[in-house]
Amino acid sequence: MSVEEVKKLLGLDAELYYVRDNVVNHYALSFTLPVPSETNSLHFTWHSKTKVDYQLDFFMENPVAMNQPRSNISSQGEVPRVPSVFRVDLFCSGKVDGEAVLTMQLNLTIHANNYTVLNFKRRKMCYKSKLDGVTTPTTSTQVFYISVSVCCIVIFLVAIILAILHLHSMKRVEMEDSVSDSGSSQGLSQPSTQTTQYLRADTPNNAAPVTSYPSLRIEKNDLRSVTLMEAKAKVKDIAISRERVTLRDVLHEGTFGRIFHGVLLDEKDPSKEKQVFVKTVKDHASEVQVTMMLTESCKLRGLHHRNLLPISHVCTEDGEKPMVLLPFMAWGNLKLFLRQCKLAEANNPQAISQQDLVYMAIQIACGMSYLSRREVIHKDLAARNCVIDDNMQVKITDNALARDLFPMDYHCLGDNENRPVRWMALESLLNNDFSSASDVWAFGVTLWELMTLGQTPYVDIDPFEMSAYLKDGYRIAQPINCPDELFAVMACCWALDPEERPKFQQLVQCLTEFHAALGAYV
Repeated sequence: MSVEEVKKLLGLDAELYYVRDNVVNHYALSFTLPVPSETNSLHFTWHSKTKVDYQLDFFMENPVAMNQPRSNISSQGEVPRVPSVFRVDLFCSGKVDGEAVLTMQLNLTIHANNYTVLNFKRRKMCYKSKLDGVTTPTTSTQVFYISVSVCCIVIFLVAIILAILHLHSMKRVEMEDSVSDSGSSQGLSQPSTQTTQYLRADTPNNAAPVTSYPSLRIEKNDLRSVTLMEAKAKVKDIAISRERVTLRDVLHEGTFGRIFHGVLLDEKDPSKEKQVFVKTVKDHASEVQVTMMLTESCKLRGLHHRNLLPISHVCTEDGEKPMVLLPFMAWGNLKLFLRQCKLAEANNPQAISQQDLVYMAIQIACGMSYLSRREVIHKDLAARNCVIDDNMQVKITDNALARDLFPMDYHCLGDNENRPVRWMALESLLNNDFSSASDVWAFGVTLWELMTLGQTPYVDIDPFEMSAYLKDGYRIAQPINCPDELFAVMACCWALDPEERPKFQQLVQCLTEFHAALGAYV
């Protein structure tokens, strides 16, 4: 970024480098920089000594608050060989008051095996524009009254500032005169705006005040230690010929992954065909990404339950990008389905009922109860990792390609590993400790997703601050029109002590009874 740009955003007389001498500054990329509301354009300086192809994409949260970003360069091309500046325009829509979070994703490719993704995150507060009224000419009397009003306001502000300074000095003298051991402890101050959006969970864990927080312990994802050959060997027994698979429509696409609606021909009778989901990767995907797709796809393999959707076949022939096949579900990804329901809600308030949403939650709890009995830990339960058919049947899937297909739901905490931070229990964030109890925590967040029709939890909390917020007892607030009984179920799932969280079997029973009570009034 240029000197002027950094001055504008941070007030620093320096340049902020993201890449220098072919080295990526991940520390700089990990921060979401604020953009002043009056700033409508960002400028980036770039160049490359060698041929580098680029692809530029934008991803937004709360698109109602801000218009789709635009740039004065094309969405793909070649990085210039001489220092150049390109511009990104961020104009608020003026429709609502809200915070718009933008991720500018720059994909850089030197050759097929050298591929780098840079994510620049910006946060801008947008305000609803006021209607232009009829202006009247300014008279000398109006000027006089305006001048007097301004003077009064200035005097009032000066008086307030002097009073604050006086109280502050008195408080400092009192602190210096008193001797207290607690002065050395450091606490996290809670912004005043958060107290209206996040609530303290009424659990015994939050009775005592918290003054310090342990640092995050980050461990590498052990999936990266698995080689591609080992991953292929694990699925060798369910491998089929690529010729039996026909790809149709692209249902979902990310930076390096795709999900297709496909057709699988019967091995004995080619006239019979079966609809399937097909997960695969693009040509520029690295070997590590391919390996993780295959390995994570095996998470539910060999398990049989009406609310689980494990893989059925794979195609791992040499010279072709591997493909993972799963049974087809008509309405597809649950998170995308919920968001479609939210869009349709304005025209058809009865598009999906509260009873339907509770029924979905019961099915997810049933599937997780089965996994718990089999001592299988999912580690990434969320609406994005569930699918639904046209009969409201919900099935839990693995998290293969989820980081790529839903990049805004995963965050890097400084070690180049993307995690679903907003769905993770506190012990998972702090100690990388996963269990059935941490899956219960994630289920509570998933239930919140259902009741909000696919909203993102903790959307305005910095990922690096999540552990502090949770430790201090703050949780996402009760959704609008969510019954107290249902929110009480969510709050129980977010108890700090894993032992105090309910078991999945208890959640199934509780939600089933609540579903029956809802049905009694329909």
